[in-house]
Amino acid sequence: MILQIIEVIIIIILIGITGFLTMAELAIISSRKHKLLKLEQEGYKGARISIELLEDSTDFLSAVQIGITVSNIIIGVFGGATLAGPLSAYLAPYIPYSYTISHILIIILSTYFTLIVGEIAPKQIAINNPEKIAVKFAKEMQILSKVSAPIVKILSDSTKILLKLIGQDKIKKHEITEEEINLLIEEGIEEGNIEEDEKAIIERVFRLDAQKVDMIMTPRNEIVWLNLEDSDEENKVKIIESKRSIFPVASGELDDFIGVVQAKDILSSLFNNKALDLEKEIKTPLVVPDNLLSMELLNTFKENEHYVHMVLVVDEFGTVLGLITLNDLLEGIVGDIPGIDEMDDPKTTQLKDGSWLMDGRITIDVFKDTFGIDEQLPNEDEDNFSTIAGFILGYLEKIPTQGESFQWDKYHFEILGMDGNQIDKILIKIVDPKEKK
Repeated sequence: MILQIIEVIIIIILIGITGFLTMAELAIISSRKHKLLKLEQEGYKGARISIELLEDSTDFLSAVQIGITVSNIIIGVFGGATLAGPLSAYLAPYIPYSYTISHILIIILSTYFTLIVGEIAPKQIAINNPEKIAVKFAKEMQILSKVSAPIVKILSDSTKILLKLIGQDKIKKHEITEEEINLLIEEGIEEGNIEEDEKAIIERVFRLDAQKVDMIMTPRNEIVWLNLEDSDEENKVKIIESKRSIFPVASGELDDFIGVVQAKDILSSLFNNKALDLEKEIKTPLVVPDNLLSMELLNTFKENEHYVHMVLVVDEFGTVLGLITLNDLLEGIVGDIPGIDEMDDPKTTQLKDGSWLMDGRITIDVFKDTFGIDEQLPNEDEDNFSTIAGFILGYLEKIPTQGESFQWDKYHFEILGMDGNQIDKILIKIVDPKEKK
């Protein structure tokens, strides 16, 4: 009787060892390196070992598999061969074929507890908090790897040969993609760890890295610039009425720009009762090509601290296409900031009936975000438009007239205002697809 009790205890211990090895293995493999690095910085000694095991997991996995396999073999031997006999003797007076039935019952019970205690429960525990568990048991896993090193080497070499034969010997390093980050953000929002505003900022940062500067620039026809050929009074009026803080300066034509001036420098001279001298206050501007990416422009601002925070955007012929300030880039990340050059910013307004009133200069990205559009607009790549007005011109293939309307998909567009040949105001409504004309 005592012998059977000892055997049961051995089986319980072996099932526990199997569960421990399964939990530790999955915890280390499921751990994220950046979280382990953070735990290492916080002083967890096992974090460095976990990272080493994660980066070179072949020997570690082999050692764990050896431990699990040996435990399961011993459980089978003790369970099937040793415990079936006493149970058969107990059941013999009551049922026929008692040994066979006892053998089956022992196998079922040992398999059940091995699955629950040795597999399912440990895996669930490991998945719930992989990094903390990995750090806690990393030292034991390292010791196991060293103790079983001779056997592990044989298994590892055999595995490498097999992988080479089937063409899978090259280890591919997993790189986190933008899509995976977006999925993590969505998961964080569902769990309440990330706010909607934080998600919007992250998405704008990704967008900034993909869009060209012409998506955020103030177009040429809306640039307020100072002409050295104009009188001081004319230039003063431009400065006061525009409410801008930085102005391009040119002589005769904008393409003949000389530099930029800051309103604060001009005001400083005027407050000191000095005559207005634009040429004296001119600073060298940054000039960038129109195919530059917005994120690259942000780096350009950071690398050129001695320049004013304004750039002129030019095409391949040196023609000025628009200008961008650091505030434009900032709003590209955090969204519209009330009070910053507000008089010149394009507007979107939702009306009481659910329709939207938009300026023609609203960017395609803002338009898509407003209506939750994921797919590309018609001819978006071919026409390379950056604003809703550009989309309308490409879609209609003509300059519309005030009051003209059309429908694309479930969106009804009506041109409410024109400024010469430029689309100024647009009314956009969402209509039932059945109402398409």
